[in-house]
Amino acid sequence: MIDGEFMSDRIDTLTGLTSAEAQQRLQAEGWNDLPSAKPRSLIAIAWAVLREPMFILLISCGSIYLILGNKEDAYILLGSVIIIMTMSFMQERKSERALEALRDLSSPRALVLRDSEQKRIPGRDVVRGDIIFLAEGDRIPADAVLFAGQNLTIDESLLTGESVPVRKLAKAEATAETSEVASPGGEDTPFVYSGSMVVQGTGKARVLTTGEKTAIGRIGKALFSLEVESSHLQSETAHAVKVVALSSIILVILLAVWYAVTRGDWLNGILAGLTLAMGLLPAELPLILTIFLGLGAWRIAKKQVLTRRISAIEMLGAATVLCVDKTGTLTQNRMTVAQVIVNDAVHAFKDVAGLMPENFAETFHETLEFSMLSSHRDPFDPMEKAIQETGHAVLAGTEHIHGSWTLIEEYPLAPELLAMSRVWQSPDRVDYVIAAKGAPEAIIDLCHIKTEQAQRIGAQVNRAAEQGLRVLAVAKAAFRQHDLPAIQHDFDFRFVGLIALADPLRPTAPQAIKECLAAGIRVIMITGDYPATALSIASQSGLDSSSSVVTGADMETLDDIQLQQRLKQVSVFCRVQPEQKLRLVTVLKQVGEIVAMTGDGVNDAPALKAAHIGIAMGGRGTDVARESAALVLLDDDFSSIVAAARLGRRIVDNIRKAVVFVVAAHIPIAGLSMLPVMMGWPLILLPVHIVFFELMIDPTCSIVFEAEPEESDVMRRPPRQAEEKIFDRKLLMLGLRQGVILLSVLLGVYLLAQGAGLDVEQARALTFSAMIVGDIWLIFINRSWTLPFHASLKLPNPALWWVVGCALTMLGLALYLPFLNTLFHFRAPPIGYLVLTIAAVSGTLLLIASVTKIRTKNEKR
Repeated sequence: MIDGEFMSDRIDTLTGLTSAEAQQRLQAEGWNDLPSAKPRSLIAIAWAVLREPMFILLISCGSIYLILGNKEDAYILLGSVIIIMTMSFMQERKSERALEALRDLSSPRALVLRDSEQKRIPGRDVVRGDIIFLAEGDRIPADAVLFAGQNLTIDESLLTGESVPVRKLAKAEATAETSEVASPGGEDTPFVYSGSMVVQGTGKARVLTTGEKTAIGRIGKALFSLEVESSHLQSETAHAVKVVALSSIILVILLAVWYAVTRGDWLNGILAGLTLAMGLLPAELPLILTIFLGLGAWRIAKKQVLTRRISAIEMLGAATVLCVDKTGTLTQNRMTVAQVIVNDAVHAFKDVAGLMPENFAETFHETLEFSMLSSHRDPFDPMEKAIQETGHAVLAGTEHIHGSWTLIEEYPLAPELLAMSRVWQSPDRVDYVIAAKGAPEAIIDLCHIKTEQAQRIGAQVNRAAEQGLRVLAVAKAAFRQHDLPAIQHDFDFRFVGLIALADPLRPTAPQAIKECLAAGIRVIMITGDYPATALSIASQSGLDSSSSVVTGADMETLDDIQLQQRLKQVSVFCRVQPEQKLRLVTVLKQVGEIVAMTGDGVNDAPALKAAHIGIAMGGRGTDVARESAALVLLDDDFSSIVAAARLGRRIVDNIRKAVVFVVAAHIPIAGLSMLPVMMGWPLILLPVHIVFFELMIDPTCSIVFEAEPEESDVMRRPPRQAEEKIFDRKLLMLGLRQGVILLSVLLGVYLLAQGAGLDVEQARALTFSAMIVGDIWLIFINRSWTLPFHASLKLPNPALWWVVGCALTMLGLALYLPFLNTLFHFRAPPIGYLVLTIAAVSGTLLLIASVTKIRTKNEKR
């Protein structure tokens, strides 16, 4: 039941709420959120961070130092737990905030009446008293009472469990006073409920309750929450971490036992083993994936593409085919009158918008006049809007504008006759004036035109269609009897002329398609329009239109093998029914393509779900389509898809760079932890040094590499293979080579330092300094794999310089500040040795980087 107190609000159904009233109600009653739409709590994030193996290792090392009596080391390790936990928590929270924004965007959208204007807003912004417009395929955002509707049926199965839709009947707003309403599932009631789906028809309703006060909110259904799924990369990373962790356990145990047996010190042996474990464990990898994919979804959302499934981000880089709608995606979905055609005369509007008064000959006045009369005075339909705007502009001040005429009757479009007629009463005429418009073949039928004239009109229609225009025919009639006929065919219509409308190509479309083709991504246009119109738009946008088209009727005659052959040759599909999109997706997948598919209707949902990357239209798309898709295109612009594909490739590239850096950086740490124990040398690295590296490596991976700009060839290379792994042999070998080279250099520094007579603490400080400098150079070397090294230095990335500056500052303090000298077990080496070491490490790594770049270029050739 819905409380009667809400029914007493009197809302003007012609103006709706004002923005100020809506804001007041939103503040007083809260968002239209359901109980399930809750972000992850701060405690949950903190607990996830605390369970990381690195923290357990740090706490274990700190505890052993306390037992050994080394309080300074213990305090620094235990204090570092707080520092690293805070950093990880902040990064996790940043990613969570990005996902919260995505949850807000992914809630059902609603078309409401605010300030006398129709506005599409997020479902969570709907408030009590809003006037909402309902159409086929929409998810109803709140409980409401219907006051206007036509053939409206609602699927309330989420509330009732009954799959059969129920019919709804509008109830006049003035008679809506009641203290109770029927429960969900009732037939012929005026009440509609949050979470239910419009199956058929249209309607207007006034919102009664929102959020947790709705029927679905009270029973606690888990609706509209954004489930963050594990992607292929995340699963692969989790597996890699497990393999490394299990493999290192044996090595760690052996090292601890070896130390204890050879040196007779079990506690320090365990400490050496834990130090090696910290060096081996790639704890950064899960964080890399979480941050990169979470922030990647946020970056893509800034390009007007909402990510509903995280796995779609990595798939974007592998997409080989983009199947896109014509209307609203390649074109602007903004109809303009381009031509008026009467007999063999054509008036083409020079102004694209068709709003400039020109030398509009009297010959064309009647066609435009009756096209206006056959349209709504305040239309919502784009074609009718264009007709009214053009008519009022070029016929202003003439006798062809009929503001005083009264609408008597309307004959709507019907499946069997794609034409509509409107009956008008003139103040100075006794008879009715009837204006009709519709598909040319339907108007020809209404006018009972003979074959010869019909063929001439058909030829005019085809000429306009070849220019990418959509053509409507216009007719007129007069009727003197008082009782109007039941059907349009009973009027004696006379053909008047043709109105040709254009849906202009989006200015960004040709460049976006050019980028796709350069990136090895094939674009297939799918439309319900005529072949000539489809070919015209394809030609304008840069698609290959030389191989003709395949129509929906053609598809019915082809088996899957034949359709596969046609798909290799044809990029334009027209007169395609929404359900045929699913077959296209299936056939493309059968030949190994990675398919991205756009759609907006209820019937598009199966194709969107079947595609590797389903892309729903956020502006004109239905909620069914949006909920079935992996991505939602908020501005319906094709160029946004290309921008998302570019970002998807950039994200995967940067993940790969970060992985190479992690592998390369961990090898010296593991080597310097293990070799001194095996060789009987003094320990070079202690747990406190590992902590320092973790403080540098974590932000380097999750902040620096995530913020790296895209590679120069990101959209000039083929899509990566879908089955390609992030931890492939080539990538791991690259990291292994870099790490082994740096380890060799560091061992050389340590041995030469000891050979030069430096004590253990000085040699350790010198080796540690060399490792920090080496890791910094590894960052620069892996920033770009396509640009020369000097060019990569110019790439913008403020986070990089902050990390480098902080690392060098901390190194200087550790070397020369007495308190930190003690904590790090350092003694400052002679300045000459330090400068020589930095120069030697830098020169060696830069030489290797140059050789690697030359080899990479030769391999590409």
